Amino acid sequence: MAGMVARVPALVAVRRVITRPPGAGGEVFEPEDDAGFERRRAQGDFVLHWQAHGLRYGIPAGTTALTAQGRDVLANLSRSVLAEAHRRFPRLTVLSLTADPEVLETRLHARRRETPAQIGSRLARADVALPPGIDVVSIDNSGLLEDTVTRALAALYPVRA
Repeated sequence: MAGMVARVPALVAVRRVITRPPGAGGEVFEPEDDAGFERRRAQGDFVLHWQAHGLRYGIPAGTTALTAQGRDVLANLSRSVLAEAHRRFPRLTVLSLTADPEVLETRLHARRRETPAQIGSRLARADVALPPGIDVVSIDNSGLLEDTVTRALAALYPVRA
């Protein structure tokens, strides 16, 4: 997502709220403990929220205002909330990044955020089908990041004759 925003600065990358300790690496996120997350969820601070991999994730409610202004917004979502995301954001396009299982496994180990058992669980779910009725573009992310960014941007902004 950062690579896409670097090339198209008008894109807005949503900063997720995650019940992950600060400094855990990976994406830029807003850390929150379970109690704080639940309080914020109950207050309506999230337009979307879900649980996965032993963590809770939230997309800030302000995302709705950005899309209402016509802004193009990128958010890293779980398959479990795609149907709800489609209802809330009818223009939703899902970029489903895939990678060869060996590449994915290597990348997950390199992050050093999950145990081997957790990585195995993620790999087992990698081929779970996406909900029907949603515009999905599959992009192979097995190679260079630069190539993935190019393909993702081409999917979002196709050249029209």
